[in-house]
Amino acid sequence: MVSTIVINDVSKSFGKKLVLNQINLTVESGEIFGLIGPSGSGKTTLVKIIVGMDSPSLGDVQVLNSAVPNLKLLQRIGYMAQADALYSDLTGEENLAFFASLFKLKKDVQKERIAYAADLVNLKADLKKKVQNYSGGMKRRLSLALALIQDPEILILDEPTVGIDPELRRSIWNELYRLKNEGKTILVTTHVMDEAEKCDRLAMVRDGEIITSGSPAELKNQYGITSLEEVFLMAGGKQL
Repeated sequence: MVSTIVINDVSKSFGKKLVLNQINLTVESGEIFGLIGPSGSGKTTLVKIIVGMDSPSLGDVQVLNSAVPNLKLLQRIGYMAQADALYSDLTGEENLAFFASLFKLKKDVQKERIAYAADLVNLKADLKKKVQNYSGGMKRRLSLALALIQDPEILILDEPTVGIDPELRRSIWNELYRLKNEGKTILVTTHVMDEAEKCDRLAMVRDGEIITSGSPAELKNQYGITSLEEVFLMAGGKQL
């Protein structure tokens, strides 16, 4: 297997507060990898370090065999933040076109990618509306569409399905499987255990540390139980 993301001994402190403590993690090419843990466990900080938006206090991160941060890498990574980074005075379509232009896509490719991304997240009918008139769920869907706009090799999605209805959530996961089968690498953070079941491998994060990792089946076998929620608790976690 080829390692797409390699995290070596990464620690991060904000002042005296230790947010990540000696994280070691490898994400292989063409897998869906889940970072599972409650809010405040350090998942988002780790994701920001992987994308290059933040730097570790100690340790290093390699993505696609390049040290992070690296501006050129951003062309190859689709990132969906937990907080929607959208231009609310523009329409959904204008947001997609703006982000597509950052990746220097040709006009015909741009048009194609906007249509694909809007269709995937079920926003085609709302593209002409200003984002300030979108519901919270619609904004999340647009954020996911933006992460996919340049057909990236790696997708990094921070709580991608929060506020999205179950039917659309299922269709988004079906698309993530399709992208994985195309060879794309997908890193997802979630605190929802039924989504954890959908990942190829997981790392369970609590208080800035990885408390256990493996495939859902391996983790359940290791602890002799049938639910990932119980695995989290038995591995030393707290209720989610």
